[in-house]
Amino acid sequence: MATLLILNAKIVNENSIVESDIYIRGGRIEKIAKDLSFMKVANVLDVKGKHVMPGMIDDQVHFREPGLTHKGDIKSESSAAVAGGVTTFFDMPNTIPNVLNSDILEEKMQLAAKTSIANYSFYHGASNDNLEDIKVIDPLACCGLKVFMGSSNGNTLVDVEETLDDIFKHAPLLVATHCEDSPTIVENEENYRQIYGDDIPIELHSKIRSEEACVKSTALAMKLAEEHQTRLHILHITTAKETEKFSELPLKEKLITAETCSQYLVFCDEDYETLGSLLKCNPSFKTAVDRAALIQGLLEGHLDSIGTNHAPHTLQEKQGNYFDVPAGLPMVQYALPSLLEHYQDGIFSLEFIASKTSHAVADIFNVKDRGYIREGYWADLVVVDLDTEVTASNDDVISKCGWTPFDGYEFRSSVHATIVNGNLVYINQKVRNGNLGQRIEFDRKKRS
Repeated sequence: MATLLILNAKIVNENSIVESDIYIRGGRIEKIAKDLSFMKVANVLDVKGKHVMPGMIDDQVHFREPGLTHKGDIKSESSAAVAGGVTTFFDMPNTIPNVLNSDILEEKMQLAAKTSIANYSFYHGASNDNLEDIKVIDPLACCGLKVFMGSSNGNTLVDVEETLDDIFKHAPLLVATHCEDSPTIVENEENYRQIYGDDIPIELHSKIRSEEACVKSTALAMKLAEEHQTRLHILHITTAKETEKFSELPLKEKLITAETCSQYLVFCDEDYETLGSLLKCNPSFKTAVDRAALIQGLLEGHLDSIGTNHAPHTLQEKQGNYFDVPAGLPMVQYALPSLLEHYQDGIFSLEFIASKTSHAVADIFNVKDRGYIREGYWADLVVVDLDTEVTASNDDVISKCGWTPFDGYEFRSSVHATIVNGNLVYINQKVRNGNLGQRIEFDRKKRS
């Protein structure tokens, strides 16, 4: 049985930092204690001066497989993920075919089992006409039910309010939503078309995918969740007005939780001037005031977790007029380094980052035996070096799309190593192929 001994770790876990060693056997953490250097093991990793955190659990990615693999696939994007300290990902259903029944869901699981370097689960998707499929979802089979309440490709947009009501009423597990009001967006598009035709300036994306569109849709999702007592997790919050709607209650007491993404804590609508259509994503980047509110909302507990919404497109696809450019950014490789910038600036503590990227996500989704550094738990860990800078570069991007919005950015911290299920899958800026991730298990019951 494979063993790994991590020596001289500064362990960041459950609101504390302690110096200790970690003994890993059979993929799980068997012992956390000081002075384990006497143990005879096959593999030793000395991380003196560095911090060990639970690996990031990314609750929303688009790894593009099947059907869109010219942009990315499970192997390429999971490789980028572990390079960024992401040890588990939850992938979205708007691939080709859309994941709208359990058979397609299981097919995606089998694809991941063959190639994913990180641990994985997938969302079951909702549409305007798959309610019967939703009713029979096994809550242990996947991370959640994804409902696109505005903005999606294929058949995964749910824009009929009666259907939404039925979905919230009958969903047998957590519902995760993308909240933007489609009629508001369409009206905004038409208003700007009358002025600019198809050549709408990219900086107007935040006016088209507006604050109003987000707030209106989020309010509807919250209303439906409260009416039906449905467990709701709202993804990628971008506005101050939405943030203030969420409770500051302890996470375990919440029916409704909310997430934002690392990029919304860095960029704002002012950055369209320099990065242009590369920054087009849905929901859109809002104002610097909104960005500050998101940070404050995380600190105060209104927002519960941080993900990436990793959504790669080729550079060629990201060129052209407003309506031709697809929405989405590649994020997994540099999300954690970008969050560590907030640590370097004295805004987030390391313990806070671990909580929002791992502990909270595990709790929200009822992930079994992951998300914390505990004896008996799976060894999903990231070793971060707070003293070694790394410059992001398109040349070093592992995602198949080959670019990053952080190109040229000098991060003051770096990911030194990533461990998935006790296996060292990334170290010294290189991904180690050969070890595969596992399908995530959940500790939950079917909704009564």
